Amino acid sequence: MITVSLCMIVKNEEDKLGACLDCVKDLVDEMIIVDTGSTDKTKEIAKSYGAKIFDFEWTGSFSDARNYSFEQATCDFIYAADADEIIDEENQERFKKLKEDIDELDIDVVQMYYCNQLSHNTIYNYDRELRPKLFRRVRNFIWQDPIHEMVKLEPTVCNSEVEIQHNPTEDHGERDLAAFRRAVREGAYISKRLHRMYAKELFMVGTDEDFMLAKEFFTDSIMDNGRDLDQIKEAACVLAHIAVLDKSAEELLKYSLKDLTTIPSSEMCYELGNYYRNMGDLDEAIVWYFNAAYETSPILDAHRGGDLAMRKISECYRELGNLEQAADYEADANKWEMPSNE
Repeated sequence: MITVSLCMIVKNEEDKLGACLDCVKDLVDEMIIVDTGSTDKTKEIAKSYGAKIFDFEWTGSFSDARNYSFEQATCDFIYAADADEIIDEENQERFKKLKEDIDELDIDVVQMYYCNQLSHNTIYNYDRELRPKLFRRVRNFIWQDPIHEMVKLEPTVCNSEVEIQHNPTEDHGERDLAAFRRAVREGAYISKRLHRMYAKELFMVGTDEDFMLAKEFFTDSIMDNGRDLDQIKEAACVLAHIAVLDKSAEELLKYSLKDLTTIPSSEMCYELGNYYRNMGDLDEAIVWYFNAAYETSPILDAHRGGDLAMRKISECYRELGNLEQAADYEADANKWEMPSNE
């Protein structure tokens, strides 16, 4: 059977850490707790579970802290966890079985289902989604192919049935948006993955001020020849929202065309609906909200391609005095469910 190191980064988690460690104490063979500056009883709680405690001076990067925690591990595999995660008894048994089975398999990464993601305005559009959680600590490189042989570089990833309940007790949206702005200020290159997450975070939890503070970055991004079509469309949606806030028809036209000349997104149709509604043209607003809800797909925020757009249609019909149509779309919005990612 493989051995597993639990690796966590924590700060002031005394309210949650005990429950998390209770779930994994019989699943892991060592606990590595990296503390980034707790002033409560977090470290005392960790020590009571026999954890190895390491202090880490915060650099502003979660990756730095996570990498440091991995460096302290000594077991075959590393289980990366956060203090607000819970594994119930059924899934603890699945985890134990996984430890028995994986020993005979050439597996580098195991994905587990991360559940309850939609609480506290997370940037995810799915409530249950696979995430890499278990990592082989030392990877053995092997040669493959009978001729033109080469070293296998891509990790072997398998999906498990283990489910992890994510139970956040606070909204990290503003913290994360501030971190994005700091990274941009410090000249860090925002990768494709983070570009998408920044745009998603804005649409899901961003205030008008957050959008305005992001304007310069996304204006530069949309002109960057190194960005691909996905990133251009993400930037266009952000900038279209800002154009609506600025009541700039010229800017809205400019950025909406960048999206609509490809496969239109729900977000862009939603912004066009907002623009026409603000202008008092409710009939045209309905057309674009309808396109957002029923004719296109979202690229950043599923709600703008679902219940939010339906409610906007309902509001427009109510303002027009068509209460029957308003009630129909309100009912559609109430029945709408977040799409599955499986």
